Amino acid sequence: MNPLDPSTQSTEASDKPEATPEPQKPRRPRGFAAMDRSKVSEIASKGGKAAHAAGTAHQFSSDEARNAGRKGGVAPHVRRGRGPRNSSVSPPKSVEPKEGATE
Repeated sequence: MNPLDPSTQSTEASDKPEATPEPQKPRRPRGFAAMDRSKVSEIASKGGKAAHAAGTAHQFSSDEARNAGRKGGVAPHVRRGRGPRNSSVSPPKSVEPKEGATE
């Protein structure tokens, strides 16, 4: 068999069966997505109660919650250029390098 002979190459290529892709299985939800909503709620409730019992849970004051809600409402509008530009919601200030420091 001559590897440069075109007649042998065409017959060899037809001898190999074509690889047919197997159909993929549909994805099934895993973890919390697969659980009943009441079961997920029950687990989350236990976590919240444990955090409060341990003293590690955060409780928002009304002022803190109001400020967080305002930030969430302003953020999408600022990104689109339609929100307040001089509000108290601003990105963190950049830190300027000290004199003599090289980057």
